[in-house]
Amino acid sequence: MSLIIGMSILLGCQFLGEVLSLALSLPIPGPVIGMLILLVGLIIRGSVPPSLRSMGEGLLKYLTLLFVPAGVGLIEHVGLIQREFWVLLVTLVLSAAVTLWVTSQVMQRLAHRGGKAQEEDA
Repeated sequence: MSLIIGMSILLGCQFLGEVLSLALSLPIPGPVIGMLILLVGLIIRGSVPPSLRSMGEGLLKYLTLLFVPAGVGLIEHVGLIQREFWVLLVTLVLSAAVTLWVTSQVMQRLAHRGGKAQEEDA
């Protein structure tokens, strides 16, 4: 029964996200909005319900299966990947570099802000 409740919570949040995305013509996918709804709900509640925790742990065990369609897509489109290899490589390297730079800037600012808070407490 616990797993049914956990799955109902997950599917309910995804459903609400889909409804909001379609009703408001948002450019954000419904599942992403559903995750935000779930996050807000968990923050308000302050903890993860046991049924949701057990459902999430069960799903995580089989997360690697989600890579099967991506692998099939790579094999299916190997010719396209070969033709666009350099564009893909440059895009991946640049996006990784930008992500690392943004992450480092955020971490520096948070560390600086945390240092100020500790100085004020002292």
